[in-house]
Amino acid sequence: MKSMIRLRMSAHDAHYGGNLVDGARMLGLFGDVATELLIMHDGDEGLFAGYDNVEFLAPVYAGDYIEAVGEIVKVGNSSRKMVFEARKVIAPRTDISDSAADVLKEPIVVCRASGTCVVKKENQRIKH
Repeated sequence: MKSMIRLRMSAHDAHYGGNLVDGARMLGLFGDVATELLIMHDGDEGLFAGYDNVEFLAPVYAGDYIEAVGEIVKVGNSSRKMVFEARKVIAPRTDISDSAADVLKEPIVVCRASGTCVVKKENQRIKH
């Protein structure tokens, strides 16, 4: 089971000089992807128990379009092991003009993570 969201990083997302977006923003996107996966799988939002691995691989800037994807890779009684990847798919080209942007020929992986979510047994509405 997989999920994907795509959105543009805004000036509001920029946390550091040079319009750099805080890496925690990617984890927030992964949390939204995890919630959708849990709803699709169990009919419940569940809870994110924790990450066991996070890698920040490339910078993200205001104006970048980020595609966050996730997949459930292991299902326990109440635990759901997931893997995530965030990719930059469009980047601004402020060297050309304030409004120029390029669709990237190859997405740039900016962050990878894995973690575990939990859905209480009594809240699991979809039986597999």
